[in-house]
Amino acid sequence: MPEGPELHLASHFVNEACRGLVFGGCVEKSPISRNPEVPFESSAYHISALARGKELRLTLSPLPGAQPLREPLALVFRFGMSGSFQLAPSDALPPHAHLRFYTAPPSPRLALCFVDIRRFGHWELGGKWQPGRGPCVLLEYEQFRENVLRNLVDKAFDRPICEALLDQRFFNGIGNYLRAEILYRLKIPPFEKARTVLEALQQRRPSPELTLSQKIRAKLQNPDLLELCHSVPKEVVQLGGKGYGQESGEEDFAAFRAWLQCYGMAGMSSLRDRHGRTIWFQGDPGPLAPKGFCRPQRIKADTSSLETEGTSAS
Repeated sequence: MPEGPELHLASHFVNEACRGLVFGGCVEKSPISRNPEVPFESSAYHISALARGKELRLTLSPLPGAQPLREPLALVFRFGMSGSFQLAPSDALPPHAHLRFYTAPPSPRLALCFVDIRRFGHWELGGKWQPGRGPCVLLEYEQFRENVLRNLVDKAFDRPICEALLDQRFFNGIGNYLRAEILYRLKIPPFEKARTVLEALQQRRPSPELTLSQKIRAKLQNPDLLELCHSVPKEVVQLGGKGYGQESGEEDFAAFRAWLQCYGMAGMSSLRDRHGRTIWFQGDPGPLAPKGFCRPQRIKADTSSLETEGTSAS
């Protein structure tokens, strides 16, 4: 499932691919999609994108003089298990292109397509971010950190840290592969109580005697869990490409596989959390591990797991 970095890479792709393009006409929805129709028509408009956590906002902005006269329209997308954007010739649309925005004549016409093989993705009109989602781990780090530490009394933090990390009220943008990589780097057992892990961070303050450069160096050399929730997704964004799925291209996928240290890797153990999602880890699973387990499952590296494993609520 696309996580925060993939949504940000998708927004970068849309902005780069659509730069200089003029779209026109109606927005076309696949008849098999259960998502809402998009009642937008303009003779000339631009498309731009912005990502926040696990959501992406697409804005359709009519150009001066375009007909009929109308205000810009925004849609917010959640990608589900397999959503992505592609730009393709209008006469060679990709399979499963459930929403299509066509460039204005003359030909050759192109179509920006929201492609979703499994049809779990969703779009909503109006442009408002989904209520209840916390600040973005990538773009709103200070607000994200404050939101977590201010709300440690919430019942979400009674749960194992691996489950709390998927709660989008607090960790907007974190999903299955990111939680595994973050916990692995810090050697935190995935089934340690979340509050136990995070309460210590409330008291963490850099020494006032350190210079700014020393503070930055200390943070880079010894990051805490919340800092890694920001920096690890940034590493994925810096890999470039369109995301981690094999459908994004062999080069992108190979770079992502080379970056992984824990998720789906040979020699790692795996268990399912109480929601049925698999968490990969090394060593002791922690005191809140599922009851009745004998030995954590040892797995071999399997690229297909990246395609079939649900990473979190979208």
